[in-house]
Amino acid sequence: MRKAKPKKRVVLPDPVFNDQKVSKFVNHLMYDGKKNTSYEIFYKALEIVGNKMANEEKSALEIWKKSLDNVTPQVEVKSRRVGGATFQVPTEIRPDRKESISMKNLISFARKRGGKTMADKLAAEIMDAYNEQGGAFKRKEDMHRMAEANRAFAHFRF
Repeated sequence: MRKAKPKKRVVLPDPVFNDQKVSKFVNHLMYDGKKNTSYEIFYKALEIVGNKMANEEKSALEIWKKSLDNVTPQVEVKSRRVGGATFQVPTEIRPDRKESISMKNLISFARKRGGKTMADKLAAEIMDAYNEQGGAFKRKEDMHRMAEANRAFAHFRF
């Protein structure tokens, strides 16, 4: 590589929970640089989750973190061309990429849901992921299934 690797930017923790993970999630949620709107949506969604899952002994933030863990994939398949054939090679995912994929999946499946507001959709997707169901959890299961099916090509890892 000719150029040096770009430095990782430091993400400042969010104002309410003082958590970097929340800030990263809000950055993924953001459209057109409207960070305040994203924060409002996220906090409203956590409030909804807290109200609906009041019988759980965990806080809304802990439920959100658990749901993120539930939709975090461990392996993915990457296309690798060997000889003229293209193989789907299962590879492990770097920790920062795992986090990013899980956040993006949770948000994208929340956007696709039916519901009134984005906060409602996001809250519903968080609760589904916490209960190990919903679109984002299904995506993770599909990724794992694909990697398992193509385990024979693991020796092509790069």
